[in-house]
Formats: sequence, C-alpha cells, structure tokens
Amino acid sequence: MRDPSPTPDETTGPYRWRWLILAVMIVAEIMDLLDASIVNVAGPDLERSLGAGSLGLQWVIGGYALTLGAGLVLGGRLGDRYGRRRMFLTGLAAFTTSSLLCAAAPNIQSLIAFRLLQGTAGAVLLPQGLGLLRENFSGPELTKVFAIFGPVLGLGGIVGPVLGGFLIEGDFFGLGWRSVFLINLPIGLAALIVAARFVPRKAGDRTVRVDLTGAALVAASCALLVLPLNQGQENGWPLWTWLSMAASAVGFALFAIQQRRTAAAGREPLVTPGLLRKPAFTVGLGGIALFFGGLVGTQLVLTLFLQIGRHFTAGEAGLGNLPLAVGTAIGGAVSGAFLADRIGRKVLQIGPLVQLAGAAVLWFELDGLDAATFSIGDIVPGVALAGIGAGMVIAALFGFVLAAVDDDEIGSASGVLSAVQAVGGSIGVAVFGSVFFARAETGDFTGGFHGALIVQACLLAVFLAITFLLPEKARPDDEQHSTPTASDAQPHLTAT
Repeated sequence: MRDPSPTPDETTGPYRWRWLILAVMIVAEIMDLLDASIVNVAGPDLERSLGAGSLGLQWVIGGYALTLGAGLVLGGRLGDRYGRRRMFLTGLAAFTTSSLLCAAAPNIQSLIAFRLLQGTAGAVLLPQGLGLLRENFSGPELTKVFAIFGPVLGLGGIVGPVLGGFLIEGDFFGLGWRSVFLINLPIGLAALIVAARFVPRKAGDRTVRVDLTGAALVAASCALLVLPLNQGQENGWPLWTWLSMAASAVGFALFAIQQRRTAAAGREPLVTPGLLRKPAFTVGLGGIALFFGGLVGTQLVLTLFLQIGRHFTAGEAGLGNLPLAVGTAIGGAVSGAFLADRIGRKVLQIGPLVQLAGAAVLWFELDGLDAATFSIGDIVPGVALAGIGAGMVIAALFGFVLAAVDDDEIGSASGVLSAVQAVGGSIGVAVFGSVFFARAETGDFTGGFHGALIVQACLLAVFLAITFLLPEKARPDDEQHSTPTASDAQPHLTAT
C-alpha cells in the first residue's frame, strides 16, 4: 500500500501544501489551548456531578497546565530526535484519547488524573507546531505565519470559556460538562487525518541525546512549585507549602547548573545553551510568564465571579468572557497587521498600559454594581478594553521572542517558550484562585475580584518595566536565517 505522506518527487520548490500545514497546526494547538481554559465555566457542574470543591476545580485546571509545562521542554527535544511529524501525530493521538477519558471520568479524582495525562500529551504535541512551521516556511512567508499564529493562539485560550459555556448550557444529549472534552474527538480525528496525509516526513536527528536528568529536574521543580500554590489556601498555608516552594527554587537552580555542566561535557543539554545568551529570548520568557500568569488568572477570576458571585449559568458566564475575546481579537489584529512593525517594542509598552486602564475601569464598574440588577453590560467596557491591551501584547511578544531563535535551536526554544507560558498560566490559576477564594469564602466576591485586579496590576507593572530590556525592533528574518535556495526551500523528506 502506498504511503500517503508526501515524498521528495512530489515536491518542487516550496512545499505546495504548506499553508494547509499552518491550518492543521493552528487547529491542533487551539484544541490544546482551549482545554486549558474551557473547563473554567464547568465549576458548578463539576461540583454537582462529581462533588468537586474549590481545590478540586483548581487541580482540574492547574493540574493540566502543570504536566503540560513540566514536559514541554522534553517534548521539543523529542521532536528534534525522532522527527516533529512523528511526535506531532503521537501527541495528537494521545491528546484525543485522553480527552475521551476525561469525558468518561466517574469521579473528581479520576478526572484530575486524566487531566494530568492530557497535559502530558499536550507537552508532546505543542512544541512540534512551531518547529514544523519553521521547517516549511521561510523569509517573508515565515513572518506572515507568526503574525497569524501568535494572535490566533492567544485568542484560542480566551475563547475557551465562551465555547465551554455554550456546550454546558446546551446540555447536548444530556452530557453536561462532559461535552467540553468530547468536542475534541471530531476535531482531533480530523486533524490527525489531514496531518497524516499532508505534513511531510522529515527524519529526526538520531544523534540528538535526550537529557532525561534535566527533564526530571524540570518536572520535579514545577511540581514542587504548583502543588503548594494549589493547596496552600485550602490548608491555611502550613509550613510544608513554603518549604516546597523553596525546594522548587533550589530545583530550578540545580537544573541551570546541570545544563551548563552537560554542555561543558560535550553532551546535549535539554535547553540549547545559546538560547540563554540571547537577551531578547531570556527577557521575553520572563515577560511571557508574567503576562500569561496575569491573563489566565484574571480570566479565571472573571468566570468565578460571574458563576459563584452572581449565580450566572455556564452559558451566561461564557458570554461574559466574550468581550475579552473580542477585545483580544481587535488588539491582536491591530498589533499584528501593522502596529508592531511600525513602532517595534513600543507596542509591548502600550498594550499593558491599555490593560491597566481596562482594569481601572473594571474596578470602578465593580464598585458601582447593584447585585439585584447586575448584567454583563455593566462590566463590558472595562473587560473589552483590557482585552484590547492583551491582544496587542500577544501579537507582538511571540514575534520578539521567536525572532531571536536560530534554526538549530527551534526544538529547544519551542519547548521552553511553551513551557514558560503553561507554567505561568498554572501559577496564575493557583495565585489568582487563592486571592479570589480568600475573600469569596466570606461572601465578598467583589473584594475577591478587586484583589485579583491588584495582583494583575503588579504583574503588568513588572512586565512593562522589563520590556525596556528588549531590543527596539525584532531582528529581521533575513538576519536570522540564510536565504534559502530553491533546493533548501523545500522540506528534506525521507520515507520512514
């Protein structure tokens, strides 16, 4: 039987199906990002169905991000060694299967376990997308791809609660919250079929050694950090939570030392050493952690406020996130289309200022709320304005970080970038959830939201400060890569 994947004699010049590859990458990665936020609106349903309390809900959301973030750097290196197409298909198949397991979970403990498994599958899937795009696009086309890719991914995570609310409210076939996981089945299967047919084969580099010691240190350090953040508020912040966070800092320090020693010994470290010598990359990673921690955490608090504080249904709470999604789309379109190219890093400074303005408007909107007559319209201006600022940052930030990465560093860089984003989001869920529930337990839901806005403002202020350490312009593409020849432009395909 003929292998359905493209072979060398089927391609001349740039691979003709490369834009279809972009579509598949976006669909698969949006599916991954949706699952990071789509369960935000499922809290009350999970409580009724499985008896999930606030701690269980935080683990359903944060546990996914934990295993995702802990495994992403390793996932990127696996793509380097075994081929990104192979690891992409493997991750996508595992992600789709684990989604089915989540939908069938009989209790909250098994749901948390399956979410951890789903995050692990995402860690294999997610880093391959950027690498596959870099393999199949070059020059000005690659710039256009990233201009599309970044904003779409940012918007994908924000749309999650809207879609989740629609599915839960519709209660299709009586599935309730389970439909937020089952939606992945048709999407995942379709993406698998298209990817298997159209993503070209390119052999991995079997000389790449996978640093399992480094991977274990990263996973352990992430767990030591996120575990106490998720359970500290529930348990009253006992001594072990502080010791665990301190041990996490030690673990990350040991990881950095171990990576340097591995490279000095001539072996392959998990993180390519050259990456950490690029200021735009390292500073950008810090910005990504701060930014997405604040964005994901604030979005969770918005949903909790609407559902727990104002007794909105899942569908209504999902619609409450719509102004944020629309604002993000507008900000991303403006930034990605022309603003980032014209004013460079200034867009990364204007964006958080717009977000801060939106947070200030939302603060005063919350102060003036009448619980008896409250509607989504009362907070739309502040939420939408914050979304516009977020979209401006998302569209430009990825471009600045990825512009610093050379071709031989893409596997490592993709894993690190995605890991920092995921762990930042996981920490955001834990911190913002704890801040909100600390006040919500006394019935002061508005005070809980106010506390979250203060935390977000602090994160945005630090993010704004570090943007001044970034270069004024992202490096042009022709400075990152040699100009491809006709033979170099097409993927080097091999039958495996």
